[in-house]
Amino acid sequence: MEVFFQLFWLFFILSALSPYFQQQWLLGARARKMAELERKRGSRVITLIHRQEAVSFLGIPISRFINIDDSEQVLRAIRLTDKNVPIDLILHTPGGLVLAAEQIAEALLRHPAKVTVFVPHYAMSGGTLIALAADEIVMDENAVLGPVDPQLGQYPAASILKVLEKKPLSEIDDQTLILADVAEKALRQVKATVKNLLLKHMPEEKAEEVAHLLSQGTWTHDYPIDVAQARAMGLKVSTEMPLEVYELMELYPQPQGGKPSVQYVPVPYRGEPGGR
Repeated sequence: MEVFFQLFWLFFILSALSPYFQQQWLLGARARKMAELERKRGSRVITLIHRQEAVSFLGIPISRFINIDDSEQVLRAIRLTDKNVPIDLILHTPGGLVLAAEQIAEALLRHPAKVTVFVPHYAMSGGTLIALAADEIVMDENAVLGPVDPQLGQYPAASILKVLEKKPLSEIDDQTLILADVAEKALRQVKATVKNLLLKHMPEEKAEEVAHLLSQGTWTHDYPIDVAQARAMGLKVSTEMPLEVYELMELYPQPQGGKPSVQYVPVPYRGEPGGR
């Protein structure tokens, strides 16, 4: 019986420590893959990847968005990078805090050497704002960017202003009028930021046009802007994604648990179906 309890406690301890060791392995594997990509491209590689990792609090997966901690870390990485060293930023995010995204974008814009942003899957909202600061955006053929129109709580700023067009002022409550005032300022500020980012890569008239298109509520906030649309806007977009970027993304797993919703044989198929 004593041996049984010893084995039970050993199993319990190993089970409790397993997530920690798995996370440490992932951190080490990511660092090695980033170093591999840096040697290949002669650059500083920075990742800004928001996934629901295999870490949770009370069983609830932790969702991530661009925040001030992110901007502090990215800005520190940029400061530690020589002005002659290119920066490669791997970006995978639904967006987040406008202030943090603007800080990152402005810092990338000021970096003298080439800045490349890699988007293997999506970079929406604040992620797109950051991507606009790059000298080149490298997207997977199926990856998307998104509009950068500001949101006030659960409402798009552009939609709040529509209320003023649809109803007389006497029929609009004070709270909505205040929101409309803030919305007008937010739209103007974001458009100015986007235009400033684009002026590095295109003439002022074109920058004004694209800034308006992206920031003024042309589409819903989750509208996917694909490679063809991004190029049509005048953005410098390539689809030559390094294999190391895909391999690095595999080291950022989604939370484990339950049955997977997507399954396939994880090897490349060539030629006839089922052929390898």
